[in-house]
Amino acid sequence: MQVFVKAKPKTTKEKIERIDENHFIVWVKEAPEKGKANEVIRKKLAEYFKISYSQIILKSGFSSKNKIFEIKP
Repeated sequence: MQVFVKAKPKTTKEKIERIDENHFIVWVKEAPEKGKANEVIRKKLAEYFKISYSQIILKSGFSSKNKIFEIKP
């Protein structure tokens, strides 16, 4: 399953908002430097879906606010 994420780094609160079945907005406190924000987004998605962190892979958008994550069963 692919999940499309709009990242909002460097915010004061961390949260996830589901737009529809596959689209999310994720707010994180980390700055978008050296992949730190990407890792926190992966962790937040793992918590949201109640799955292991290793089941989520960033496929596209490493340096973009629009990201595509793949969730493996």
